[in-house]
This record gives sequence, structure tokens and C-alpha cells, in this order.
Amino acid sequence: MQREIKILQTLYGGKNIIKLYDMAQDDVSEVTALVFERVNHTDHKVLYKQFKDFDIRYYIYEVLLGLDYCHSLGIMHRDIKPHNIMIDHEQRQLRIIDWGLAEYYIPGKEYNVRVASRYYKGPELLVDDRLYNYSLDMWSLGCTMANMMFQRDPMFKGVDNDDQLIKIVEICGIDGLMDYLKTYKLEINRYHQKHLKNWEKVSWEEFITKKNKHLVTKEALDFLEKC
Repeated sequence: MQREIKILQTLYGGKNIIKLYDMAQDDVSEVTALVFERVNHTDHKVLYKQFKDFDIRYYIYEVLLGLDYCHSLGIMHRDIKPHNIMIDHEQRQLRIIDWGLAEYYIPGKEYNVRVASRYYKGPELLVDDRLYNYSLDMWSLGCTMANMMFQRDPMFKGVDNDDQLIKIVEICGIDGLMDYLKTYKLEINRYHQKHLKNWEKVSWEEFITKKNKHLVTKEALDFLEKC
């Protein structure tokens, strides 16, 4: 908790970062409680169904502003997901919350790969690449944007971490993963050696339906590809 408090204090006042106002400790249990600003949030499972194309563009941009700020101060969030993006849709206010897994980035430092929530884990975590960086947050943001745009929650739904990589490669293709492993001299585990196949990349257009086509633009697909 001390690291989270320090990071929240460092980020205080940053664009779209939840504000930590105070701390309080119970005299009996000695449990420390953090006091944050209030956000009139609507659960994403309800809110995303109400979105229009402009809403997605607006809120993804707001998250990017928050990530740009924390990254500029050398901080990775490491747990970006819909549950940690609070939105007051009436006020068009967004806050990035839950900085408990956040960490300071130091080039060349090895980090714990047991971070981020399964459906939003970047492939680097799933192949035990401990030398990851800020791009981890961008992958998670891309997964969140896919949730919004395709109305698919989540985009990649593995039953465990091993299966999560399978679900990613089934859509994103095997070539990108193999290139990544070769570049960074990494190896996959026995489970992946057995179950990964030569899947080709699936076009994002394949996920466009009558129900979500009003949310999808060429620019959005281009941005998603870059995440």
C-alpha cells in the first residue's frame, strides 16, 4: 500500500488520475483506508452498451491523456481494464483508478509478470518476458477499446493464463508472436508448444456485426492495430 500511496501522491492533479485526498486508520484494526474523490460511475457492462462512436473516441482519448501523464513521470499502471476506468457519463468525466499494481519503470529492470487481469494481460506477460515497459498499458487499453467497439466483453477470454495466450494468437496470428520470441530470445512453455498452431491473423473487420457496425470506423481499427 505504501507504494500505491507514494504513486498516487506523485500523480496527484494529473489529467484523469483519481485524486487521493486523505488516509485514515482504524484505531482497533489498524487498517488504513484511502479516501478518494467521488465519481458517479456506471458499471461498464451497462454503460458500454449505450455508447456511440463519439463516446468511444472521447473516452479512449481521455484514458490516453491519463496514461501519457503517468508514463511521462516514469510510472506504469499495469492493470488497465474497464473496471479501473471510472466514467461519469453525465458529466463526461473519466478517472483511472486502482494504482495498487503500478510501478516505476527503470530500463533494463526485470519486473513481476503476475500483474494485470487475465483478459487484459499483454502477451509479454504470458511468455514470461520480465523486461516489459509502458507498452503493457497500451495492450490493455486496446483490449478495453475492443470491448467498447465490438461489444465483446472480453475480447480475449482464456480460462487461465496459458489459454489466454492461445486465445490471443487465434485472433492475432502466430507470426507476430514468433517474431517477438525471436527478437527477445524467449521460449514458450510446453503447453504452448503443444497447443499453439499456425493460425493466421484474423481481420478486425470479421468482428463487425449489425449490432456494432455503427461503432466501428477505419480510424478506430487503425488505432486498435497499433495498440
